[in-house]
Amino acid sequence: MPSRPSAPRTGRPRSAAADAAILEATRAALVELGWSRLTLGDVATRAGVAKTTLYRRWAGKNELVVDAVAVLFDELELPDLGSLAADIEGVVHQFAAILDRPEAKTALMAVVAEATRDAPLRERIRTSIVERQKRLVVEGRARATARGELPEERDADSAARTADLIFDVVAGAVVHRTLVSAEPADPEWVRGLTGMLLYGLAGGRDSPSGV
Repeated sequence: MPSRPSAPRTGRPRSAAADAAILEATRAALVELGWSRLTLGDVATRAGVAKTTLYRRWAGKNELVVDAVAVLFDELELPDLGSLAADIEGVVHQFAAILDRPEAKTALMAVVAEATRDAPLRERIRTSIVERQKRLVVEGRARATARGELPEERDADSAARTADLIFDVVAGAVVHRTLVSAEPADPEWVRGLTGMLLYGLAGGRDSPSGV
């Protein structure tokens, strides 16, 4: 006897277009309203979806806003520019350009401020933004090692610690420069950061980056 076809899955499939519209509406609402006044109802209206659509996807405002910020940083890429210094400069310029966008600037500052008193939100930021973007460090180190610019890591733990440190230094410097000091991450500053990262304070003047 032939087997019966499996029953169709119930429920409506998640729409990538709806998700994108919701996250874009969230960023727009943050810019206009700020964290405290933003509501899921307002986001739903802006995105043209039912409020229940948001609640099926996100448990609350914190998760929604973090995801709205995270998708911006997923745009970061590490193109192969021929050297570790050039690769670093390229990704730093991309990062600074994203942070210069009003929706990124407002959204990131809002979630970071709120996270100072919300441990679950800090964890959400760590997993959805920080850990996802460490892929750039891992990719950059692997590429530089293959070129012979960097030595092989001793072990996985050492590699993880190095990735954490590099990410903290680069992300912290760019965020402070652009959002706290409100200064441009211009080519000279980016070259200086790259030189310090690669060659240290003492060796920076003789580095190939010219700093």
